[in-house]
Amino acid sequence: MEHIEQLWNNPRTAKKKQSKAGQNRSSEISNKKWAILSISSIPLVMTLGNSMLIPVLPALEKELSISSFQSSLIITVYSIVAIILIPVAGYLSDHIGRKKVIIPSLIIAALGGLLSGWASWKLDAYWLVLAGRALQGVGAAGAFPIVLPLVGDMFKNEDDVSTCLGIIETSNTFGKVLSPIFGAILAGFIWFLPFFSIPVFCLISVLMMVFLVKSPQKKQKTIPFRDFFMNVKKTFAESGRWLYAIFFIGGILMLVLFGILFYLSEVFEKEYGIKDLKKGFFLALPLGALCLSSFIGGKVIKKNKVLMKWLTFGGILAAGLSIAALWISIKLWFMICMFLIAGIGIGLGLPSLDALITEGVEKKERGTITSLYSSMRFIGVAAGPPIIALLMKFPNHWIFILMSSLSVLAAIVALFAIKPPPEKS
Repeated sequence: MEHIEQLWNNPRTAKKKQSKAGQNRSSEISNKKWAILSISSIPLVMTLGNSMLIPVLPALEKELSISSFQSSLIITVYSIVAIILIPVAGYLSDHIGRKKVIIPSLIIAALGGLLSGWASWKLDAYWLVLAGRALQGVGAAGAFPIVLPLVGDMFKNEDDVSTCLGIIETSNTFGKVLSPIFGAILAGFIWFLPFFSIPVFCLISVLMMVFLVKSPQKKQKTIPFRDFFMNVKKTFAESGRWLYAIFFIGGILMLVLFGILFYLSEVFEKEYGIKDLKKGFFLALPLGALCLSSFIGGKVIKKNKVLMKWLTFGGILAAGLSIAALWISIKLWFMICMFLIAGIGIGLGLPSLDALITEGVEKKERGTITSLYSSMRFIGVAAGPPIIALLMKFPNHWIFILMSSLSVLAAIVALFAIKPPPEKS
């Protein structure tokens, strides 16, 4: 699975060959720039549809007369449904095609947003809001997780795959940056308006996918399920150690990230009186750091799997240590600075994990394997808010102990379980 460039005896020939390869890579990305933009809209839309509700949760608690734990379930139920269905969507995408799964999924997510918005507006019905969020989770299962194998299918060169995965992860994190600001602006007009914005975003993404993205490969013969299952089983038998490590690390990073966001949303409003648009901007600070570091990380790693490992290890360790430093002080400025560092660390790890798992799996099983990885990330998203909601009944240091310990554990797993061979020239 490792790509090793061959050296030519003639340095001039080697230079020409490298230059030509670079031009081909640049040309391929340039020719597919609209397709890349369209695909990047999917994680942006899915993130907006989930994360922009975080700053609105305190308002939801008041309007629907629910507890903090119940409001956290509005994030969690979306993720739980997605966790269950993501492997199914990955399997289908390997057999019927990526676009045939992504486009209907975006439509389902739009319907879920409509249901939650209507339930909030007309009925003030918490359980119907949850039902709409569950439907949105069904759509999410077949949208963002399928983007990773789709990018892997579109490009032959690993440098292009890494670069585009960095763009995808940046789009995902950019959605997180916009989410608190956009959610706060919409909720400032009407508290349930963020729900109704979801169908609009999904429609835009559907139109872009239909008209700007071509299927990257011809339809192949469907592999019998038994043979397909055996191939996946063989992949885990051969590469299980590093695959399980990446699954675990991805889940922990999402748990820590969404735990941080939920904690900050509650603390900003209830302890510091920071509300509405101002709170949105404050929440966007660590997410902006995450977005920038994801973009830079995706540009830097290219196909260097050793660098991917060390960026992942260093980023997660930095995140864990910065959260641990909050035991010293939770003054507002210090807390924001530490979470900025945590955002940078998480942002460095995510595109590296995406590239490792996408480039390290054969194309015919890529959709299923990457969907399992996405499921683990959604488990982290689902677990973060309710865990933090429960821990907020106790002194704050227990939250910091948990998040920093999990981050350090993930860094240790990255150090010992991910062992790519050294890059050769």
